[in-house]
Amino acid sequence: MEAIPPPPPRILIVDDDESVRDVISVLLREEGYNCTTASGADMALDIANQDDTPLVISDMKMPGKDGLWLLEAMRDKHPDTAVIMLTGYGDTEAAVDCLRRGAVDYLLKPPKLTDLIRAIERALAKRRIELARRRYQKKLERKVRDRTAELRTALRDIGVTYQNTLLALVSALDAREHETKDHSQRVVEYTLAIATRMGIKGVELDEIGRGALLHDIGKIGVPDAVLLKPGKLTPDEWVEMRKHPDIGFSMIAQIPFLSTPAQIVLSHQERFDGEGYPRKLARHEIHIGARIFAVADTLDAMTSDRPYRKGTSFGNAVSEIARCASSQFDPEVVRAFLDIGESGLVKIKEDMAARKAKLAAEKKTNANGNGNGAAAGNGDLNGSGNGEKPKG
Repeated sequence: MEAIPPPPPRILIVDDDESVRDVISVLLREEGYNCTTASGADMALDIANQDDTPLVISDMKMPGKDGLWLLEAMRDKHPDTAVIMLTGYGDTEAAVDCLRRGAVDYLLKPPKLTDLIRAIERALAKRRIELARRRYQKKLERKVRDRTAELRTALRDIGVTYQNTLLALVSALDAREHETKDHSQRVVEYTLAIATRMGIKGVELDEIGRGALLHDIGKIGVPDAVLLKPGKLTPDEWVEMRKHPDIGFSMIAQIPFLSTPAQIVLSHQERFDGEGYPRKLARHEIHIGARIFAVADTLDAMTSDRPYRKGTSFGNAVSEIARCASSQFDPEVVRAFLDIGESGLVKIKEDMAARKAKLAAEKKTNANGNGNGAAAGNGDLNGSGNGEKPKG
């Protein structure tokens, strides 16, 4: 079956002289074109608004609105329509002005048929190329949007995987110490709350959260005899214990997305007055994430129950941290901490406990639904904390 040829392109001929319109339209119809005529610019624009018009051939000088007005109107309302301008005056400046405003060609009246046909073919070919380019560009933009969406989804999945890996690592470390439940996650929540109150957000906030989560990762390298000793540590054992910031830093510093958290891990035992360890950094030499973490960690250490003591109240902990501003803690961080308030800090802990209980219930329900009879894991993260009261 032979393919049906496409219909001839529609050409709109605009001229206030009826004889010119008739001659051009008759000649072009003999060449196979589909021609429509208009006696003025307004009429031409109305016709173009009603039907697709690939090409307009317009006289330059017409009563009322002239050819230049029509050219501008077509560029504005029908940018895909090609326009050829005709004039009875051989004005070079006018020709340049027409081309500058978007006409594809400029011919003197009366045009030779061969010149007119060539101009029409050039205009239509240029239009086809431009339309093809736009279609390709739209297709490319659509592909870019789709690929970008896929990439964002992949990156989000990678981010979740990274976070779950870190949580599993910290969970294993906390389980080794047996001291307090959920310490690491509570410290992260307190740290993020203080950092947010200080106006920190975005990537910086995420990195500070990771640093808080991984603060004690270096304790993996501390011997069990020291880490799990129930009594007081000897001076030599304290030397071993105080190596954990350096150990933690060396473990994660070469991982690109953990380079900033590594600085927090290295500095999390420093004090604002320079009396901390391992490098005795002071004031703003200490990473802002570590300065924030120091307050969050102390709060959780003081308010959490330990095998050898009961945790103190949030009110007592808040007062003690406030007392140690400018010595153990950065006063700017303490101000943000105090802005959250005792009730806000208690709510953070209660909200986290509620989320944990809900997750445990869901796991239990899922386990029972699967009929495997196995008890669902409780998802605890048993924290470490240093258990030390801040020293003024």
